[in-house]
Amino acid sequence: MGLANLRDPGFRCEAAMEYSLWLWTPLSNAPDAEAERRRFRVTHPFHPLFGREFDLVDYRHCWAEDSVFYVDETDQLRSLPASWTSAVADDPFVVLSGGRSHFRVADLVELAKLIQGEVR
Repeated sequence: MGLANLRDPGFRCEAAMEYSLWLWTPLSNAPDAEAERRRFRVTHPFHPLFGREFDLVDYRHCWAEDSVFYVDETDQLRSLPASWTSAVADDPFVVLSGGRSHFRVADLVELAKLIQGEVR
């Protein structure tokens, strides 16, 4: 385990998930019918897996953000921020704007403050 792995938030979340699974196992022996076939698509336009679909293994709040867990083609458990996938509901602003605006007003105001040096 190198230092690069410890700095990777996905790695820390996966390690925490494995540890928590070791400490606690659900008592139910009935399969979760809803979780059985849930799938998600990577929607972040600059991610190398953009457009790919995966079976959702788990959806958890890890390291200050929601994450989706999936098994990749090498049978490794991986995670992505849920906001980069179709696993979360669409932003109401994006839906209402109908693609006419790439930025929300609140985000533009925050950007302007950052440029002017008001926010650190």
